[in-house]
Amino acid sequence: MNKALESLLDLLDLEQIEEDIFRGVSRSAIVPRVFGGQVAAQALVAAGRTVAADRPAHSLHAYFLRAGDPGAPIVYTVDRIRDGRSFTTRRVVAVQHGQPIFHLSASFQTYEEGLEHQTGMPSAPDPETLPTAAEMLPRHLPAHVAERLIEARAAVDLRYVDAPPWASVGQPREPRSQVWFRTNGKLDDYAPDPLLHVCLATYVSDMTLLDSVLLAHGRGGWAVGDVVGASLDHAMWFHRPFRADEWLLYDQESPSASGGRGLGQARIWTRDGRLAVTVIQEGVVRVPR
Repeated sequence: MNKALESLLDLLDLEQIEEDIFRGVSRSAIVPRVFGGQVAAQALVAAGRTVAADRPAHSLHAYFLRAGDPGAPIVYTVDRIRDGRSFTTRRVVAVQHGQPIFHLSASFQTYEEGLEHQTGMPSAPDPETLPTAAEMLPRHLPAHVAERLIEARAAVDLRYVDAPPWASVGQPREPRSQVWFRTNGKLDDYAPDPLLHVCLATYVSDMTLLDSVLLAHGRGGWAVGDVVGASLDHAMWFHRPFRADEWLLYDQESPSASGGRGLGQARIWTRDGRLAVTVIQEGVVRVPR
């Protein structure tokens, strides 16, 4: 396990300061605000800490309200909305400087047998055949930008199937992208904790989902500064168990962009073809004037 992954795991190990109140810190991001995936993952950790271990998360719905300050702690307050026989619902509000910056609703469910089907997994090359971020980024970005991006994502081994937006500026193409990802190290000591794997996938899910919006317009994105943007809302449904330290295929597309907003939708697959997660996100995507 590398130091970046250890740091990320520490980031997700929130401090409990009172019953149903937790405190988290932030890590440096590419832009001068808290990375949205971090806030979402920490909020899910806070919610999960108030739920019995035999009730894994099956969905979350969240809104990003204000930019987070990476230099200040974030306080997460959990409301125990409902504890039913099968489902548990939690609401989490993240607060900084006396103002809410994010809120999340999450639902947890006891395991039960039921109807079972899924759509087929899309084709993709094996992740081992694809370049690592450290190999790809310096080819397409200025050295200082590539270095910051590699550092920000060092906890995750993330590999693009096709050229990312910043590697194909000015070349509009189909609004679809694929990446393989897994943590940069095994999580054997954390294997019994399914919540951690779900929270890590939540963290990664905010890294590339809006890339498909950019691809449709030949824009390079935040790494090259030809658009400005931020996540607005985020929803995830966790269908089947998975491990975040094993390869997962993130298949993403954008069905629409309008009104200064872009929509991304995606599915996350295990390498053996099980549909693990569905993700939908809308974000602000503006062209600088």
